[in-house]
Amino acid sequence: MKQVRIGMIGYKFMGKAHSHAYRDIPMFFPHIAEPVMQAICGRDAEGVSLAAKQFGWREAVTDWRDLMERSDIDLIDINAPSDMHKTIALAAAKAGKHLFCEKPLALSLKASREMLEAANAAGVKHMVGFNYRFAPAVQLARKLILEGRLGQIYHFRGWFLQDWIIDPDFPLVWRLQKDIAGSGSLGDLGAHTIDLAHYLLGDIEEVVGMSETFIKERPLPGSMSGLSAKGSQSDEKGPVTVDDAALFLARFANGALGTFEATRFAAGHRCTNSFEINGSQGSIKFDFERMNELQVYFTSDDEDVQGFRRVLATDPAHAYAEAWWPPGHTIGFEHTFIHEIVELLQAVAEDRQPMPNFEDGVKCQQVLEAVELSIAEKRWVRTDEL
Repeated sequence: MKQVRIGMIGYKFMGKAHSHAYRDIPMFFPHIAEPVMQAICGRDAEGVSLAAKQFGWREAVTDWRDLMERSDIDLIDINAPSDMHKTIALAAAKAGKHLFCEKPLALSLKASREMLEAANAAGVKHMVGFNYRFAPAVQLARKLILEGRLGQIYHFRGWFLQDWIIDPDFPLVWRLQKDIAGSGSLGDLGAHTIDLAHYLLGDIEEVVGMSETFIKERPLPGSMSGLSAKGSQSDEKGPVTVDDAALFLARFANGALGTFEATRFAAGHRCTNSFEINGSQGSIKFDFERMNELQVYFTSDDEDVQGFRRVLATDPAHAYAEAWWPPGHTIGFEHTFIHEIVELLQAVAEDRQPMPNFEDGVKCQQVLEAVELSIAEKRWVRTDEL
């Protein structure tokens, strides 16, 4: 397969990130199938038309259903708000289109399982958007674990901290409404940490959690885009129906213990997406704000030089690095999406399922709902209960 023709639904934050990836892939990864930016869809005719021109799409449409009927589209890219994921994915699978869906896969475990079943029944390829897996430093972390260089794993410690809604006058954007977003910091930020934990350590067996909504009401928005918004002229407020912060403990199937924290109320933290893993023979630390680096410690080092070392994951020995710049010339957030879509396009061309796929999305949703049940019932919850 020389080309994969894309129809994308959504054109804000993730729409721009995905579009950028589609445009850059032919320049840096010329050996894989070319993504053809066929059509972009959004409800606002003027807004989506401007996005099509700015991002480089061939045309703009306002009804996503039109994309399902077209023979010139092979893959549907879903980055619309979370409440639309299931409806669009089911229609796309029925139409025989491959699927790329942003996380969270759906608003509920039941809905995410329906999406997986529909995609598998249709025989299409399916991918869920956990882009942080694709930082070369994270790929290195997985390599060290799989090769046994950290020994037996004892601890996973993960946290995703932001502060963009700490102002109580920040408007009530859709991410703060449960019927659209599904959950707050837990599902938006915690989902990424859960997926990284699954990717690096394997399945989570049981959890116990707590959460809090610090600001119960917010001004209604006049406009919103991505993670920014402006208030309306009215003084009217609406209820915040998701969590502002969530924390939970976990036990992994391999015996490791885990701690997880997700919050949008950590002043000074713009995007602190981090983890630390401790094993019998060493430890690793990662912080996405320094995404090209992995901190590595080995107990086998001589005592006089023991300590965490900074490994800059930009050499050709590191995943995806050879496609970019000379060693030490770093990459950024947008490159995680490029690597993610490279995996997707290669999977379509090779007739295999990409990783992560809808099964990983379901597994993540299972943990999210186990945490929510734990919070509601104030007890440990096994993921296999759900």
